[in-house]
Amino acid sequence: MKRLTSILGLLLLAIGMQAAKPWSHGVLKVADNQRYLQFADGTPFFWLADTGWLLPERLDRSEAEYYLQRCAKAGYNVIQVQTIDGVPAYNIYGQPSNIDGWNFQHIDRKGVYGYWDHMDYIIDQAADKGIYIGMVCIWGGLVKAGKLSVEDAKRYGTFLANRYKNKPNIIWIMGGDIQGNIRPEVWETLATTIKAIDKNHLMTYHPRGRYTSARWWSKAAWLDFHMFQSGHRRYGQRMGNADYPIPDNTEEDNWMYVDSTWAYKPIKPVLDAEPSYEDIPVGLHDANEARWKDYDVRRYAYWSVFAGSCGHTYGHNAIMQMLKPGYPTSYGDAGDVKTWYQALNDPGFNQMQYLKRLILSFPYFERVADQSVIEDNGEKYNRLIATRGNDYLLVYNYNSNAMRLNLTKISGDKKKVWWMSAANGQLRYLGEYENKVMTFRYHPQTTGIEDGVLIAVDASKDYLKEDQQQLSADGYQPTARDLNE
Repeated sequence: MKRLTSILGLLLLAIGMQAAKPWSHGVLKVADNQRYLQFADGTPFFWLADTGWLLPERLDRSEAEYYLQRCAKAGYNVIQVQTIDGVPAYNIYGQPSNIDGWNFQHIDRKGVYGYWDHMDYIIDQAADKGIYIGMVCIWGGLVKAGKLSVEDAKRYGTFLANRYKNKPNIIWIMGGDIQGNIRPEVWETLATTIKAIDKNHLMTYHPRGRYTSARWWSKAAWLDFHMFQSGHRRYGQRMGNADYPIPDNTEEDNWMYVDSTWAYKPIKPVLDAEPSYEDIPVGLHDANEARWKDYDVRRYAYWSVFAGSCGHTYGHNAIMQMLKPGYPTSYGDAGDVKTWYQALNDPGFNQMQYLKRLILSFPYFERVADQSVIEDNGEKYNRLIATRGNDYLLVYNYNSNAMRLNLTKISGDKKKVWWMSAANGQLRYLGEYENKVMTFRYHPQTTGIEDGVLIAVDASKDYLKEDQQQLSADGYQPTARDLNE
């Protein structure tokens, strides 16, 4: 009997652990400080997404499940997908997204595993793994081409909202690589139609490269948080567009979009929803260009989050297209682009989790961007960027430059200091220091990029241990102080 009781106890524990999904903390909402996301019970939510744009169209059931398993293992909690990328779109089973225009009354056919059945399966598999699906309802180019009218948007929005309003893991994304002033009446109609039916899920807008959604939708009642797309171009690589929305030679400075978004009122959370992808040609369109590397995608992630973003979206050339034999690549030579499943082993894909662990290792809602921590900052790749709470500060250093930092910006007569490698999350304790302006220098072990974060903490706090090697995947457990910030 005692053995049976123990077995039953373990089974119940396993069931409980299986049931402990993120939304067990309640629905996602905007935090009271209007800069971050949280669950209804006050638990922080740090957005860490992958761009699995063509997941619904190109992967079958077993492939989709494997991809989502690997994403969960790598720490991702959101997957951004193109719900449809054609009118109709077709999935790997040859099933169309539309069979009677935008009338979905007969979309579910007996004995047919249809397009939306497959979408249901993907959403349920993601939920099983604790992952949200960021649903770009329709890619922007289709709206620009007139494939969705205002009346169509009402029908489509009604269908989507009724089908998915009770799924726990949905985040709605309007737009899709498009400016908000291109057929804005369609986006407004689609968004408000969904919001009128679905009261439970957050909504945002994915804009064109080098734009922020706040440019058009800052006062839209349906938009809960902003996105910007810093894009794929290097410094000085322009499109030749007279309406280029950013200053010359700032193409890689994705940190600047946070403050420029918050210049619009009211303030809402913001994140980089499409930075440079790992292993994609610089600038996208010339296969002879160099490829963005893991250290490039790390730099974009830390720059954006330390500037105040509520999370970050990663992307990979092969994964976002779900490339595999039989499909041509859109970016790069076909012979030298990986398959999506090979790309799951690339370093950048697996390194984003260290940023998430870092941010969640300290009191969350008090964190602010504060560049006054840094004395004599540099430009472009030599730029340091700092974020801090009341009793901790974090400084990202891409080029291993000397850092002259003002430790008096946080509490404590003494400060304990660590270095964290952005490439592997490895922590190294550097010692205890006086509460004053100090110069620190991490000496690279190789001739390559060894970017990382200097962590300084009020010595009276115990967020980290001196002998700690890695940050916990569980993160900092918020106290009543944090939840009441």
